[in-house]
Amino acid sequence: MTSKPSMTLDRALSRFGIVSRSVARAVIASGRVRVNGRVLRDPDHWVRPGADVIHLDGERVKPARKVYRLFYKPKGVVTSRGDPDGRPTVYDYLSDQDPWLFPVGRLDKDTSGLLLLTNDTEFAHLVTSPEAGIPKTYRVKASGLLSDAVMARLQAGVVMKRGDVARPESVRRLEDRGRYTWLEVVLAEGKNREIRRMMEAVGFKVLKLVRTGIGPLTLAGLQVGQWRALTPAEVAALRRAGRRANRFEPPLPSAKRPRPLLLS
Repeated sequence: MTSKPSMTLDRALSRFGIVSRSVARAVIASGRVRVNGRVLRDPDHWVRPGADVIHLDGERVKPARKVYRLFYKPKGVVTSRGDPDGRPTVYDYLSDQDPWLFPVGRLDKDTSGLLLLTNDTEFAHLVTSPEAGIPKTYRVKASGLLSDAVMARLQAGVVMKRGDVARPESVRRLEDRGRYTWLEVVLAEGKNREIRRMMEAVGFKVLKLVRTGIGPLTLAGLQVGQWRALTPAEVAALRRAGRRANRFEPPLPSAKRPRPLLLS
């Protein structure tokens, strides 16, 4: 007989898709959660969600309906649920009837574009996992005109200020318009503020940054500030993309791997 999977109590509440893990830890510590009739205040207590009976505020906890949203985040909007500085958040744009949702990855305040929100933690992990390598596509306005040599440096990979390497999947010139170059950059991994940092590494700043795609998903049909539900086919396509990428080929030997360019 297969045993029921075990996990900590805070993770179990998050997996049910009703609260985040941080909120789960708070409600558990406050005594609002019972497991098999007994109040537990330790978020790290191990439970078996398929076998143990869990109640929150007197109601039995059951898996919430899985929800998947594609949102066109405006610039200036933060992805946290609340902001101490009073800035607008993505939750200001969602329906009050939605269950608890969280962003799949992050877009910083000054970046606009495609943001997924869900209450499916496994789906979110798949989409954001570096091992899955699901491509994220960005449109970038640089602070000047980029020469072919700079474009080649970006494509080869550059060492950024903290010593980590930006190695994009592709960098493509879209157009030179006036004094600025517009680029399309595709990332498979995505480090913190990676595009801004890689552009700084070659002597330019990012004036505008829009995420236009995640895997097969795009912003087509949406205006800034609008959202729509993902179709079951789109959810399945992202899952397939992640599973395909997880069956990756062994990396090239170091002698065959192109080296990132160190800039003087």
